Amino acid sequence: MYITNLAKTTKFAAQMEGAKDVFKQIPLSRENGAPVFSFRVFTVSPGGHTPYHIHPYEHMNYVISGEGALVTENGEFTVKEGDFALVLANEKHQYKNTSATDDFVMICGVPKDFE
Repeated sequence: MYITNLAKTTKFAAQMEGAKDVFKQIPLSRENGAPVFSFRVFTVSPGGHTPYHIHPYEHMNYVISGEGALVTENGEFTVKEGDFALVLANEKHQYKNTSATDDFVMICGVPKDFE
């Protein structure tokens, strides 16, 4: 068993080409003994966004706070605190913070081998 707190998890600038004002924390991963998934927490500053990208694995997202948009090839969808989103493997996507003042914070669960 492993227990941690997000406040104790190092926050660093996400190193993703095409990202703007995105910060990442990794509270649970293979480094902590997770057998299947890694949980990352992304904080997107006002006006920021993740890259518009694609990858060969799904990820499951939960919005902790704020409001944003999930952009896909099928359109742009509002996501807000309390919402869950499933992005399937090979589905092009991007998250944007649509607030002028508040951070957009979400949990992103991915297979640990892709962390």
